[in-house]
Amino acid sequence: MTNKLTWLAQEIDGLKEQGLYNRIRTIGSAQGARIIVDGKDVLNFCSNNYLGLANHPKLVEAAKDATKKYGVGPAAVRTIAGTTDLHVQLEQRLAKFKGAEDVITFQSGFTANLGAISALVGKEDVIFSDRLNHASIIDGCRLSGAKIVAYEHNDAGALEDAIKEHASSHRRALIITDGVFSMDGDIAPLPALVDVAKKYDILFMVDDAHGEGVLGKGGRGIVDHFGLHGQVDIEVGTMSKAFGVVGGIVAGDKVIIEWLRQRGRPFLFSSAVTAPDAAACLAAVDLLEESTELVDKLWDNAKYFKTEMKKLGFDTGVSETPITPVMLGEASLAQQFSRELLEEGVFAMSIGFPTVAKGKARIRVMISASHDRDDLGQGLEAFARVGRKLGVIQ
Repeated sequence: MTNKLTWLAQEIDGLKEQGLYNRIRTIGSAQGARIIVDGKDVLNFCSNNYLGLANHPKLVEAAKDATKKYGVGPAAVRTIAGTTDLHVQLEQRLAKFKGAEDVITFQSGFTANLGAISALVGKEDVIFSDRLNHASIIDGCRLSGAKIVAYEHNDAGALEDAIKEHASSHRRALIITDGVFSMDGDIAPLPALVDVAKKYDILFMVDDAHGEGVLGKGGRGIVDHFGLHGQVDIEVGTMSKAFGVVGGIVAGDKVIIEWLRQRGRPFLFSSAVTAPDAAACLAAVDLLEESTELVDKLWDNAKYFKTEMKKLGFDTGVSETPITPVMLGEASLAQQFSRELLEEGVFAMSIGFPTVAKGKARIRVMISASHDRDDLGQGLEAFARVGRKLGVIQ
């Protein structure tokens, strides 16, 4: 190895020594309540497949039909030859579903954040960002070149103090928060944050990646959950979690969405969402509009699992959603716990630094509507055995 690469090998060795090295498992099946991990059939407590739609027959059929008609890849960016009638239909349907004036789709929720933030603010502006916002928001803020002011997590008072201190010295301002925080499962106090944004006439943006398909009537998201239609300027979402496909969305006022079609860099410079994904997402919207059954089952499963985990003595943090963090503290313990669970037939990955703060490592359990009570029972029994073995519970 040449000297210019030595530092990389040293850094990787350091990650291994600290218990922070990501050992990537290989999946050999479709996503569902059970999956094949490294050749072993196990209970799936890891994926963001909240509603079990990633392998739903109606979505699979829609993707097959679209592939036959449009092919596999878009072969172009949206502004040249990559916009199909499926993209137009999807954006119209999503706007109606979410109660927004308009929607634009991106290749992922990550690129949706990058594209939206960098198009709306620049070097003369300031962004007020929740201290625990997702990496895609952080990277979008950095890409914009705007001054970044982090306010204390879910604290509307701290946000207002930051605005008073910094807003007047900049051209424009943007407030950004996650809707559901992906590591802790808590929900942003959107009404209070929106009130602050209104008071100071500042653009307000929420990333609802983990609320899409989960919160609100039939999974319409956090804006619907709080009844704030027309009061949130930019609502970012994803098709890659509850909707079961791949892609990102931004919903909002027509003028904002039109601007993103002109200046959203991933929209302009990266190939479009594939036709199979667009068609499958349309099928997902059909299912959610037809019935709340899947969303209701998701919440029933989550409530049951959390209640039983707390009875066993586990600390599940401050979660208000189906995201269930099992707080363990040290990264090495979390990684060992995850390995022991896999031996017990349960796939639940550990989360450590830098995804969460040092000393806040955990197993993040992702409950799904695809799980039944037998699945949840198996998972609870495995957690109990491993927890007692490692001295986490009595």
